[in-house]
Amino acid sequence: MADYNAPLKDMKLTLDHVARMPELAQKPGFEDASADMVDAILDEAARVARDVVAPTNWEGDQQGVQLKDGSVVCPESFKEAYQQYAEGGWGSLQFDPEYGGQGLPFLLSIPVMEMWHSANMAWGLCPMLSQGAVECLDLNGSDELKAKYLPKLVSGEWTGTMNLTESNAGSDLSVVRAKAEPEGDHYRVSGEKIFITWGDHQMAENIIHLVLARLPDAPAGVRGISLFLVPKYLVNEDGSLGELNTAGPLSLEHKLGIHASPTCVMGFDNAVGYLVGEPNRGLACMFTMMNNARLSVGLQGVSISERAYQQAVQYAFERIQGPAVGTREPGPIIRHADVRRMLLTMKTLTEAGRAIAYDACGSLDFALKADTEEQKATEKARAALLTPIVKGWCTEVAQEVTSLGVQVHGGMGYVEETGAAQHFRDARILPIYEGTNGIQALDLVGRKTLMDKGEALSALIQEMRNSVAACDPSLTAQAKQLEEAVTGLDRAREQLLKGAVDDEQWAGAVAYNFMMLAGYICGGWQLLRQGNAVVRLMAEGEDDPYLQAKLESVRFYMAQVLPRWKGHAEMVTDGSRSIMALPEELFTSAWE
Repeated sequence: MADYNAPLKDMKLTLDHVARMPELAQKPGFEDASADMVDAILDEAARVARDVVAPTNWEGDQQGVQLKDGSVVCPESFKEAYQQYAEGGWGSLQFDPEYGGQGLPFLLSIPVMEMWHSANMAWGLCPMLSQGAVECLDLNGSDELKAKYLPKLVSGEWTGTMNLTESNAGSDLSVVRAKAEPEGDHYRVSGEKIFITWGDHQMAENIIHLVLARLPDAPAGVRGISLFLVPKYLVNEDGSLGELNTAGPLSLEHKLGIHASPTCVMGFDNAVGYLVGEPNRGLACMFTMMNNARLSVGLQGVSISERAYQQAVQYAFERIQGPAVGTREPGPIIRHADVRRMLLTMKTLTEAGRAIAYDACGSLDFALKADTEEQKATEKARAALLTPIVKGWCTEVAQEVTSLGVQVHGGMGYVEETGAAQHFRDARILPIYEGTNGIQALDLVGRKTLMDKGEALSALIQEMRNSVAACDPSLTAQAKQLEEAVTGLDRAREQLLKGAVDDEQWAGAVAYNFMMLAGYICGGWQLLRQGNAVVRLMAEGEDDPYLQAKLESVRFYMAQVLPRWKGHAEMVTDGSRSIMALPEELFTSAWE
């Protein structure tokens, strides 16, 4: 399996020229995020990802996890890597200094998180969920809960989980059956949860579970769900650990991928828990964590794509095969045109996804530091609109990128020893969890477009048009290609708004294609922005070969990837609508 090296040049270009990091560093409270500090943090994170986390990936996939004597046992190397992660303060970058955080922008934590997931996605899920738990508790917990639990979560001494799903309640949480009975200053939580990522392990001394459950007098449906903090070990008043709570793993799932990430069936047997937020407002509290997780999952799509690309490139340079067309001697397969096509497709989809993800996360920071309520609302709406695109599109294209990684390896890609198959297997969960991509598509067309009558999307489309108008003359051809696509997106927006009025099934029928349409066009827009920045840097005298490679990425994406928008636009116009008119019997007609 190839080594992992963080793509620092692309990360830094994206931070500076897409996600607006230099501008963010001028905001009150973010002054420490200077260019030198950003470089130092990213350089050290890259070292830890390469030398500490990445070497655990192969062992983790091969060894997996086990449930022994009621506790999950992980590969030994995982615990050592996690201890270095916690001791380095990597989980505290973006959090409140009051609880031990470093107070840096959320945006700065994003390339760092990308590195963990590229190095070992199964391992990276643990700190990812812990950071989501911190955000949820920080925004919704009482002062007492925050003082007691946040410092240890922020430091990484304790980890966090999210317990939503039950066997009868997958995406539909309105039928959650877990119960919580009041008892003095706490509650007794009972029930079972499934698909709980990192629900148990021995890498940290305590695990803080955030659990959805119903109070005895709760109304039916989602309005009757409350959120509870249930620790693995009870915490004494002085902060020391007390007795083991009655909350633990009942079994482990045997999965297609992420073998070293324990996916637990969790049992809560009259376990001590504490209410987070208001009664019957648990789903609203949990969505704080869910929205964070959706951006993080989209970022995972970028991360696993990057790892698959790096491995495919290394193999393409090492694998000697027959002469390529136009050559006489056998040589590395990188000389073959179709291999280059696959590698460039992998590369450009990954770079486009990285830029969309970083940009969305940057808007969250700008909303937090906005000077006016109008600016705050604009940035929040922008981040909300981009979130389902980040989660949906970036994880969909990760399926293509990791599959191409196998293809570049040829027959050896289908053999586990090369490691290419692991990336393909690991990536497959991403379109499923934290809300399937069908749900992301519905969110994009429903809450994020129809609800505001397309206002946020119109604003984003205007941003794209401004980028086209400001394009350097050397990229005129690429700007025209994007301009045509943006016009197509605007037309699709109008059709969506009209179609939803005329037909109540319209939005659901076109949602997926609308999401993919928006994703491909957003990807092209972000790459054009980077291309413009590169032209300026080269005019100023910079001559790093990476800059020329970025320009070639822009040209390839516009010529061979961006045109995919047309097929999705046609489906939004007409094709998808007809699927809802089909009788259900047609789906099984060949068997009868």
